[in-house]
Amino acid sequence: MSMLPLEGVRVLDFSHVWAGPFCARLLGDFGAEVIKVESVSRTDPERGPAKYVPGARMRLYPDGEPGERPYNRAGRFNAYNRNKLGLTLDLRSDDGRELIRELVAVADIVVENFSVGVMGRLGLDYESCRKLRPDIICISLPGFGSNGPEKGYAAYGLTQEAMSGLSSVTGYPGEVPIDTGVFYGDPTGGLFGAAAVSTALWHRMQTGEGQQIDLSQREAFASVLPELVFEHTMNDRVLPSAGNRHPEFAPHGVYRCSGEEAWIAITATTDDQFAALRAVMGLADDERFSTMSDRKSNEDALDELIRDWTRRHEQHDAMQLLQKRGVPAGAVLSNRQIHEDPHFQACGFFEDVTHPDAGTHAQIGMPWKMSDTPVHIRLPAPGLGQHNDYVLGDILGLGSE
Repeated sequence: MSMLPLEGVRVLDFSHVWAGPFCARLLGDFGAEVIKVESVSRTDPERGPAKYVPGARMRLYPDGEPGERPYNRAGRFNAYNRNKLGLTLDLRSDDGRELIRELVAVADIVVENFSVGVMGRLGLDYESCRKLRPDIICISLPGFGSNGPEKGYAAYGLTQEAMSGLSSVTGYPGEVPIDTGVFYGDPTGGLFGAAAVSTALWHRMQTGEGQQIDLSQREAFASVLPELVFEHTMNDRVLPSAGNRHPEFAPHGVYRCSGEEAWIAITATTDDQFAALRAVMGLADDERFSTMSDRKSNEDALDELIRDWTRRHEQHDAMQLLQKRGVPAGAVLSNRQIHEDPHFQACGFFEDVTHPDAGTHAQIGMPWKMSDTPVHIRLPAPGLGQHNDYVLGDILGLGSE
């Protein structure tokens, strides 16, 4: 059996919520042994409360049932923390701090996304870890970096969307910005973090040197918005909110189809694509739409003609008709529709995961396929303190007492 890409690499995951756990999860997906460190008094907030309180804001549980151990059943926690082991230590105690130092000494990577300064107060900043393991790789994922005037800002996905510049273009023309509802800063920061750690591991293989990585989630997210940055820095212009429209291409939008909350995304970036779209929809020749420039100038009228056609078609039927003629089009799918989509099913995009407290459910699998070192979901997310015996006993050599 082939080794997994990161098999033999040990990661201590002190992170919580989304960006840090996602970074560590990606390393675990590649085969690293990831140990998620929590305490009974300070669990990852994504676990939700230790005891269900009716009417309070809760995490989402399978079938809406909190069960006997709701902190092991929260959907987002279980999605962000698969392929990990679970350890509980009280880092406020002398014994807890001593044990975590022993773990650092036998770890390769430390991941954290606490507020700036927390790891230092715990005696687990990079310089302290380096004394325990000279070639350690430490990555911090603060929202706004570990230095500079914004380092103390509280960071959640919504604030990162605003501070990165994304919110300047996520509304409709003439209206106030609208948050995406996804909060892309977290997963983007986590993905960039995993890439940075992988690069540091490669560097260590060549040189024997560890590294300190300070990754600002805001900066990582801003880097995937190049058109906003270039327009401002090179043209001194802030792009306005444009809904689903494109500054150059028309049509470029999301159109309602028949049925309840059914939509399709359609664009045409060339004259040939537009000619194919016009043929499928049965649109007559119209000099208002002869060139791309004409189509942009008359976009409102063009969109209304397209809407007249899409309203009469089911979203998948419309997608198939357009795609067969080479028109870029895709049904806008809900989470349930994505899970049931034949293409995702054929690609093996989802994997069934059985969790001792949460049951068996489909999770997003690996977005990459590797022929020599195939990877899959090996472990469900850990229950709180589930692997204490293994980590403290087998790794650190403590007796049961």
